[in-house]
Amino acid sequence: ILPPWSHPLGTTDNGLDVVPQVLYGFRIAVTFAVLVALLGYAVGVVVGGIMGYYGGWTDILVQRFIEIYGSIPFLYTIMILASITQPGFFLLAGMLVILRSWLGITYYVRGEFYREKAKDYVQAAIGTGVSDRKIMVKHILPNALVPVVTYAPFDVVSYMLVLVSLDYLGFGLPPQTPSWGYLLEQGRRYVTSYQHLILVPTIALAGTLFCVVVVGEAIREAFDPKVYSRLR
Repeated sequence: ILPPWSHPLGTTDNGLDVVPQVLYGFRIAVTFAVLVALLGYAVGVVVGGIMGYYGGWTDILVQRFIEIYGSIPFLYTIMILASITQPGFFLLAGMLVILRSWLGITYYVRGEFYREKAKDYVQAAIGTGVSDRKIMVKHILPNALVPVVTYAPFDVVSYMLVLVSLDYLGFGLPPQTPSWGYLLEQGRRYVTSYQHLILVPTIALAGTLFCVVVVGEAIREAFDPKVYSRLR
């Protein structure tokens, strides 16, 4: 039984009735991706900062934990958890943050903290008795945010695709939610009679991903010092 918002009999052949559903799905996809990216980056920056600043056995032990934890198959784990309980919006976002989204950025932040820790201004702060927390937050972190700002738009794109994929497979948001994945799944069922159920969400998804990637590329170029060095 189809939910009311996606019933093909309630649509027209020109696809106009599906446009509000696509717009609502856009809001859900963007909100979900941005929320997962913000929470995941917050955790990843903290973990990567601790690894890079303290180094030694702290760095080694956390690295081994991340390597073991990252080897857990993400898709299968989500499918198992979704089969046990139907995740809502915030529960699915929390599952994605815990299982995956914080892992990638930790190594970039770790490398930035390692590089900045060896500079003179950090050694001067340590010599004057500034606390480790203040050095990490006020001195090193502002200079280590280049990879965070650079990769954030691309991760937003990947999380949008993850949500669409999970919804399409039936392991994402509840069926009452008009997300792009469920619209595509409904279009697959009735592709011979209602082609616009696939065409309109696909165009919206491709256009959104293209715009986000363009923004991410512009941000990357803006934070790339090599660009300015070539222009001089």
